[in-house]
Amino acid sequence: MVSDDEVARSKAIQRRTGKTFHFATRLLPERVRHPTYVLYAFFRLADEVVDAAETAPPEEQRERLERLRAEALGRQETNDSGDSEWSPPSADPVLRAFSELRERYGIADDDVNVFVDAMLSDIDTDRYATYEELEAYMDGSAAAVGRMMVAIMEPENPDRALPHATALGEAFQLTNFVRDVREDVVDRDRVYLPEETLHAHGVDPEQVRRLEFDDRVAGAVRTELRRAEGLYRDGVAGIQYLPEDCQFAVLLSAVLYAEHHRLIRKRGYDVVSATPQLGRLRMVAALARTRMHWALSSDPTTVFERVSAVRSDDRVPEVDHTEGLPTQ
Repeated sequence: MVSDDEVARSKAIQRRTGKTFHFATRLLPERVRHPTYVLYAFFRLADEVVDAAETAPPEEQRERLERLRAEALGRQETNDSGDSEWSPPSADPVLRAFSELRERYGIADDDVNVFVDAMLSDIDTDRYATYEELEAYMDGSAAAVGRMMVAIMEPENPDRALPHATALGEAFQLTNFVRDVREDVVDRDRVYLPEETLHAHGVDPEQVRRLEFDDRVAGAVRTELRRAEGLYRDGVAGIQYLPEDCQFAVLLSAVLYAEHHRLIRKRGYDVVSATPQLGRLRMVAALARTRMHWALSSDPTTVFERVSAVRSDDRVPEVDHTEGLPTQ
């Protein structure tokens, strides 16, 4: 059984590194909230291995990720004879807690493996030629995360929820990629905007690496935002298949992540000069707006269309309900 200390450690990691997700996670019922802290902490452990490029050579990063994979799955990869064997529980409280959750909720080994594989690919990959390549990466880095979340929520019909959870996970990830263009270049020397999108707008990928913004870059960012918004619509349409006590928190997560799109549009799609960030007041305002409309209609799609920065019809004028609030 996952201990209170393991949950507390995991919660602290989420609070420190995932403020937007943490804000919505607190609205989940305890039976789902505590496992969510553990899942997020596990994802951050892997992320931090990849982000340690300046202090650890690639081979050491790979070895650390493979150890993380083995401990998360509750086994050593190989013994002296080359065969898989089971290992004692991990000494790391987050890995130990995640391994217990994986067994308790039947989290698929395939989802754990595809997630770690995505982190491994980050060691050597710093650009993506096509959206299909980026989508394959996101299947591990984001869609698998959505599928794990479905496992711990335990809906009555997981098969109906899973495709939508996959889309919503990819939507969150794509929003992050667009929002964090500057940060990814400066801190990680990576560009996640597909090169085919950049080329379609006449942008040389090296221009992005030089952090040079113009109307052509704005066009490429706009294209990826619209792609993400299609994923949001698909993902939100499946919230109805989740347990009722989880629906509002997941809907709020979608509203909050999509709120970055409003900030990006207000900046003229400039994500190169600075990284748009949601301030706490803006998040609280989004929560109040979402809760008000949820009281009027408990249909996730209807509420999302009414309150989010994503509109089902691009001709509908956008109203910024948080005008004047700080974004930092």
